Formats: sequence, C-alpha cells, structure tokens
Amino acid sequence: MVLQAIKYSRGQLQILDQLKLPHSEEYDHIYSSTDAWHAIKEMRTRGAPAIAIVAALALAVELVNMKLSPIAEEVKVFILEKLDYLVTSRPTAVNLADAARKLKSTAEEAANKEGSDGEDVREAYVAAAQKMLVDDVSDNENIGRHGADWIVKNTEAGKKGQVSMLTHCNTGSLATAGYGTALGVIRSLHSSGALKHAFCSETRPYNQGSRLTAFELVHDQIPATLITDSMAAALLQLKGSSENIAGIVVGADRVAANGDTANKIGTYSLAILAKHHGVKFLVAAPRTTIDLETKSGKEIVIEERPGKEVTLIKGPRHDGVTLDLGVVETVSIAANGIAVWNPAFDVTPAELIDGIITEVGVVEKDSDGVFHLDGLFKADGVRDAPSTVGGI
Repeated sequence: MVLQAIKYSRGQLQILDQLKLPHSEEYDHIYSSTDAWHAIKEMRTRGAPAIAIVAALALAVELVNMKLSPIAEEVKVFILEKLDYLVTSRPTAVNLADAARKLKSTAEEAANKEGSDGEDVREAYVAAAQKMLVDDVSDNENIGRHGADWIVKNTEAGKKGQVSMLTHCNTGSLATAGYGTALGVIRSLHSSGALKHAFCSETRPYNQGSRLTAFELVHDQIPATLITDSMAAALLQLKGSSENIAGIVVGADRVAANGDTANKIGTYSLAILAKHHGVKFLVAAPRTTIDLETKSGKEIVIEERPGKEVTLIKGPRHDGVTLDLGVVETVSIAANGIAVWNPAFDVTPAELIDGIITEVGVVEKDSDGVFHLDGLFKADGVRDAPSTVGGI
C-alpha cells in the first residue's frame, strides 16, 4: 500500500511530519492556514504538489470550523487574504501559486452569483480544494504510466530488457497527494515488471533522498540502492551498463515556458552527467508546475535556506548496534564559523532535458531542440489533450 502523507476528511486535516521520518511516523493536525504556513515553511510537509494541496485543504478546514459571516463578499475577501498569505510560505514552487490563483477565481465566482451568501462561497471553495486532492492522485498515476511507457520505448536500455533508473530528492507519496511524480514513474516501471533497480541520491543537505525516498522504496519493496550525491557520476560510469541504467528522472518545483526547470539543488549537475554518459534526463511534473508566465529559468527566484541545514544534522542516537528512537540528537558536522551558501534549488537548462512527463503525455523537443509547452493547454478541456505530445 502506497504511503499516505495527507489524511483529509471534511473539517479535519492531518499531515505526516516528514522531519521525523524515516524513524518515526507521526501525524500533525492542521487546523488553520496559519498551521499550514508553518508546516510548509518548516518543511514538515514538502514537495511542490503536496504543499499546494495542504495549503488548499488547510483553509478549507478553517472555513468549515470557523463562525462564518453570512455576507458573501466578506468570506471572499477572507479567502483571498489567506491564500495570499499561504503563497509566501514557499515562493519557488509554482504549484502553490497556481492553486491559489484557481481557488481565488472559485471564491470570486461564487461571491458574484446573485443571491449567494457566505455559506455558498465557503462550499464552493471547499469543493474546489477537495477536487484538487482527488485530481492530484489521478494525475500522478497518469504521469507514472506515461513516463514508464516512454522509457521502455525510447531508450536503448528499454530495448534490452528491464531498466534501472536514478532519481533525486523525494517525489513520491510524501511529496504529493499520493503515488508521486518522478517516483511514480519508478513505481509504474516496477508494477509492470519493467524495473530492474532504482537508485536514489541522498539529496543533501536535507537528505530527502536518504530519509524519504529510501523510506518509500523500502515500504513498497522496490529493489533499490541509496548513493551519496557525489557518487552519481561513478554510478553511471561503473554500473551504467551492468545495471542497464536508462536514465535519470526528477521532479520539478517550477518549469518555465521554454522548459528550463527549477528543482532540488543538485538536479543541474545530474543533467550534465546524464548528457555526458548518454542516458536520458527526464522531468516528471503535472501541468500545474508549468509556468507559461515565466519565460525562462533566469526569471525563477531561488529560495535560500538557513546555513544550519548544512552544518548540523539530526537523528536518533546509534550505539553502534541499534538505534535509540527515544533520543534524537543534533550533531555539528562543520567547522564553527565557516560561511555557508545554501540554495534550495537550481535551474536545469531545457537543452539538457530529453522529455517532460505530464499527466497527459511526454513532451519532447521539436527538430530545432525547442519545447512548446503551451500546446499542453490549448485543447478544449485540457484533460482531453493527446496522450503523446512530442514536439508540438
């Protein structure tokens, strides 16, 4: 059974505290948009799709449980102000801003209907937020299926037999409403019998790979191996052939209109390694991650985080034989006084990306090496877009 990081029912929301994984599974109750803001900022919940869902549902919970104004306009203003506040918790991830924009539109439309009251506006918002949760799981499953099919059919490794894949950071159930994006592709390969082995990088400095992705892979009993970030080049050089590595698949926090992609720090270097070693580099992300208003990666604001994330590390005490889960310690791993630069993300140029896997298909570059992502949004009813996009 796939891990459930978000538990929701009307008026109630719980999130799995990812800071305590992989050693302890504890859920935090989220009662308000303020609770959600802090959970996102503190990275108790993380992953671009997940933070959008948590933010949306948190405000839905707050609206259901609060004493509501009977005036539609007042409820609308309250919703808009709270959504603006929630977006400030993580500026790089476009999914959160996209969700806020759509939910604002929902609230405004409900408030503008003749005869509507505060309850009507609330119910419209709650229904829209709940639909985002359902749609995200469905979209992730489609991303996994499209990505797995593409890898099998479009890579040299896929033509030889079972493939191995490397992934970075955490893009599974813990980063989404369920199933995952890049990790969803690996899950789909595994479920179809096409996966030989998965490799996950530790993803310093927050260790989302070693703490979270490894946790999910073990949980799902997918054959997998953890490597440090600096081992990726050696992995491709020494085991690329024997393990039949088809490529590297990662998620995204924002994809610009030209295909430039912001993702967890270390992604750019992996794309360079993939190009040098002749394996595919793929980005897996729902269309909500694609920001057509951002023309290129140069416009993406990169969040910088506290230096202590690099200089300190936290975990349960180990006595050389067993873990003592009752004693969590923070340990210094750097020289006192050293300066630290800690960008949370980097931007991978589109020229290094072979395909962008979305819920409606895999977008490839045209003959001139250009992505045309606007084609993903042109069809009437975007969910009816063709399953293979390829160079549109």
